[in-house]
Amino acid sequence: MIFRSAVRLLPVLAALATASAADHPWVKLFNGKDLDGWTPKVSGHKCGENPFNTFRVEDGILKVSYDGYSKFDEQYGHLFTNLAYSRYILRMEYRFEGKMMTDAPNYTNLNSGVMIHAQPPQSMGLRQGFPASMEFQFLADEGKGPRPTGNVCTPGTNLELDGKLVTQHIVESSAPTFPADEWVKIEVEVHGNEEVIHRVNGKEVLRYQRPQLDPQNRVIPATPLLDAGAPLQLAYGHIALQAEAQPVWFRNIELKSLEP
Repeated sequence: MIFRSAVRLLPVLAALATASAADHPWVKLFNGKDLDGWTPKVSGHKCGENPFNTFRVEDGILKVSYDGYSKFDEQYGHLFTNLAYSRYILRMEYRFEGKMMTDAPNYTNLNSGVMIHAQPPQSMGLRQGFPASMEFQFLADEGKGPRPTGNVCTPGTNLELDGKLVTQHIVESSAPTFPADEWVKIEVEVHGNEEVIHRVNGKEVLRYQRPQLDPQNRVIPATPLLDAGAPLQLAYGHIALQAEAQPVWFRNIELKSLEP
């Protein structure tokens, strides 16, 4: 009798867990005033240093700026959340501003992104340009044809699509191409190691499964993390905003937990 009662309760408990996840409030990750809650890591500089005021807050907007740089010199940077996350929806708006650094690679033009499941900034090498992570890529129109935003890039990582391992560095989304000076709303829904969904202006543009470290080191080395005991399958990590030689603005950065 006790067993049958427990069985009857299972659907109710599952519904309560789902409702609990859905009821989590939206939390502001960026307070609109300063970089509290975030840690910068720029290649060639120690973790926590913000060289040339690369990441700054002006008029309630979190900005990536290069007006203090004489040259880029491969100083790729990321601004990490102090906390790591596993199951959540992240939303924000971005827009590009100004010109890329002239000594940076051409691919960085009107190019930025937000990284999920990123390694801790403290674990990165001094001159490591990118964290092992899954990148929700931001792109804008260069006047050379379609250039969809919302792709996934895989520094130090792989993913699965329909049960098949994908090792190419970029998987394109179905999003349109946007002008550089337009605010674009993005959303990434993350279910631990199970599935990740990209949305642009409220429309789904890409989904993939099983984010994982790349033991073959195709883009950046991931084996140091694996050798240190990190699991192959990525189920959680930090969120990081990218500074990739192109000035870019971010605002309304919010997270809704999907944890039960």
